[in-house]
Amino acid sequence: MKTAKYHAGKLLVRFVFGCVARIHLIGRENATCADGFLLASNHISHFDPFLISLPVRRKIDWMTMAEFFRLPALGFFLRSIGAFPAERDRADLKTIRAAINRLRTGRIVGLFPEGGIRDGARSLLEGAPLRPGAATLAQIADVPVVPCVILGTDRFYSKKQWLPFRRTPVWIAFGKPISRFPELQKSQARERIESELAAAFKNLYAELREEFRLTTDDLPHSPRERSEVPRDAAPLETADPSVRSKVRRVRTTAVDSLLCASINWLHRRHPLNGHSRQEMERYLTACERLSPQEYYVLPQVIGGNGASDSTPAVNGMYDSRMATLSWRSPIETAFAANNTARVDFLRTDAWTGAPTVFLLHALMSSSPTGYYRWAERFNELGWNACFVHLPYHFSRVPTGYWNGELAITPDLIRNAEGLRQGVIELRQIMESLRGHGCHEFGVLATSYGGWVGALLTLVESDFRFVALMSPIVNVEHAIWHSPAARRIRRELVQANVGRALVERHFHLSSPLHGRPVCDPTRILFVTGEFDSIAPPAEIEAIHQTWHGSELLHVRQGHFGHRMMRETIAHLKHRGDLLPRSGGL
Repeated sequence: MKTAKYHAGKLLVRFVFGCVARIHLIGRENATCADGFLLASNHISHFDPFLISLPVRRKIDWMTMAEFFRLPALGFFLRSIGAFPAERDRADLKTIRAAINRLRTGRIVGLFPEGGIRDGARSLLEGAPLRPGAATLAQIADVPVVPCVILGTDRFYSKKQWLPFRRTPVWIAFGKPISRFPELQKSQARERIESELAAAFKNLYAELREEFRLTTDDLPHSPRERSEVPRDAAPLETADPSVRSKVRRVRTTAVDSLLCASINWLHRRHPLNGHSRQEMERYLTACERLSPQEYYVLPQVIGGNGASDSTPAVNGMYDSRMATLSWRSPIETAFAANNTARVDFLRTDAWTGAPTVFLLHALMSSSPTGYYRWAERFNELGWNACFVHLPYHFSRVPTGYWNGELAITPDLIRNAEGLRQGVIELRQIMESLRGHGCHEFGVLATSYGGWVGALLTLVESDFRFVALMSPIVNVEHAIWHSPAARRIRRELVQANVGRALVERHFHLSSPLHGRPVCDPTRILFVTGEFDSIAPPAEIEAIHQTWHGSELLHVRQGHFGHRMMRETIAHLKHRGDLLPRSGGL
């Protein structure tokens, strides 16, 4: 069955790329040996594994970012072609064992030792260092490493390259297998493999450039550069603006509607019970007299050394550019996986005393990859960057649930406690960073993350900027009018939970019904002109209520990447980022 799925998947890939790509090869014979080996390639686009697999007659089991497997359709397809998930930012024993077992049984395992898409000086083709792992895997599994260099696939980020029979050229070179050097000691052999692999990448890169006389435009470019419309594309730029606007509105509305339907479908898995109203009344009675400062209060410090029993320890950040901080969440839930708070901290060179930006993702965000890229650019400007795993997302997803599925459901108590959990954990990491000289912060938050970020401003003030993109700011609209909450409304009506009951919590969970303690002029609201989930009218209302805040309009729906780019550009224009050198 698995073999049939693989052949069907490969046939689909061959059909799709056979119409749009023309592959040029060097050293194909190096990838045809019968035994198992590790295939290590540079990485310039998401299309690399599919195009590398086409000229290799044997099946390649690709190590693929775990985030992609959280998308149901894509995850099913990836498993059908033999791919298996790997965490990019930490050692994953399960993944390592899977790779070793496959290699020892004579299979090919493919990986990208760069750890992500790289171009220019960040690419190993230009001398950037390899991430450790490939040499160790080859040693343990007792297999050789076959280097591979691929060029041209980054062009497929441009829509015009997908026109039928355009046949965009792709160049692939396979190098000679690199021995595991059994005669050397393990550490020496590992260093030798890494050295040979780095040299092989450079040599294959030079060979492709010379053999096919590649131009600068043929060499790797970033996805953003490839996807941008060229300046000389006059027909598109001179098209009727009203037509372009209508097309964009239809496209964004379709995307928003599809994702809203998916969210409503997931909400069917979480019906309320006959005691939901009584539980809601008890919860509201306990907290309706609380102020935001009391509701989002930091846990008490215990012990003589000033440490709490649930406090992030930032000491490990001295050892590496990126550190994962985990600690016991002060809010205990019914799901053990969600009770461990986690942030990925990407530090700048002199990180103590440097400002720190918190990257707060959207509901059910599919991958942190884009956030990591922005984090690296903030690092270049002298900022620390902190990617926060919000409640019920990423590492905090309980078994059997989708990423973020439990963050927003008909269970309004769990929703409120999740928001409370997110805000308090952010306050904890801010407090820990203050102990290391970091006294200025920024927030770059989207959708659900924007909701958490807005609530954070009700209790914290040390912000250079707070950029809230398509945030949920009015709980009344989010529950009773949003197209993403149709199932929630149905469950609440059946449980006899009415508006008057829900309103008793608005002063704690609805930003529109509160006031920031930070300087409002530091707050930037960003709204999508075609957004139906966090509509412009709601964002404009809180902008008017929070006097002094700024409002930026972007031509997109609730979901899209354009908003992040324009928000960053606007912050830079305002002078909020204060770059040391270079720029975002």
